Amino acid sequence: MNSLVIAEHSNIELKPSTLNTVTAARILGDDIDLLIAGKNCGAIADEGAKISGIAHVWLTDGPEYEHQLAENMAPIIADLASNYSHVFAPSSTFGKNIMPRVAALLDVQQISDVVAVESEDTFVRPIYAGNAMATVRSNDSVKLITVRTTAFKAAEMGGKAKQEIGPCKEDSGLSGFVKRELSKSERPELTAAKVIVSGGRGMQNGENFALLEALADKLGAAVGASRAAVDAGFVPNDYQVGQTGKIVAPELYIAVGISGAIQHLAGMKDSKVIVAINKDEDAPIFQIADYGVVGDLFKVVPELTAELDK
Repeated sequence: MNSLVIAEHSNIELKPSTLNTVTAARILGDDIDLLIAGKNCGAIADEGAKISGIAHVWLTDGPEYEHQLAENMAPIIADLASNYSHVFAPSSTFGKNIMPRVAALLDVQQISDVVAVESEDTFVRPIYAGNAMATVRSNDSVKLITVRTTAFKAAEMGGKAKQEIGPCKEDSGLSGFVKRELSKSERPELTAAKVIVSGGRGMQNGENFALLEALADKLGAAVGASRAAVDAGFVPNDYQVGQTGKIVAPELYIAVGISGAIQHLAGMKDSKVIVAINKDEDAPIFQIADYGVVGDLFKVVPELTAELDK
């Protein structure tokens, strides 16, 4: 089967989500092409050509694609899609913004948040906040798929794909870029971190997140939060882990003062090792935790941080 992967990038480097998406596409075969659309991103095309399993790289370079606005991206993807049986994109804000518009242009149904590829027309995706898995089959001529990247390993480098100039259209004029506000941190990006320390409503206020930050610094970890903590104003929105936040699957996830609502579990239950710290021994988080500590987080967390100093 011929598949096209839409690359997520920053015009400077490829996002890790692209590598995970390539792995999902490779399940259907090795005939995979990559679309890189942006501005002055020739170096990214060179990097994409080195991804193992990529046979061909389409490079669409122009000012109208600098910010990868969905209204400009969708038409060129729709044009390319006629040459492919499957089109894959990461199930990130990037993919969720672009792919529905492509689906509308092609008049096909999108298959969202796929966690397994069973065959060329059958896929598995979570429903009910991840409490159940649905196996879905599509009869559309072109399958448009967004991939939950935490469910697939990153593709390795070592390929040598050919490159070619991709399709280009004039600015649609339907939308315009205003500004981008990026939060800067010396800690790892939440969705790419190998270790995450998250806090919930049990932290009581934003100042107490300093306890988690101290622990995170010892572990080289990112800091996350439950929706309850975000809604209470303890931390910014970009900290949120869960169904309506970021989906993560680190090597180690430490949940502090988080009860374990199903919406939060949907965003982190694929973590390799889960450690829960909560004073309520009946908290749902303990049902999925590999290790649980029942106790006052304001005593346990400082003690744990102190032990790491030894």
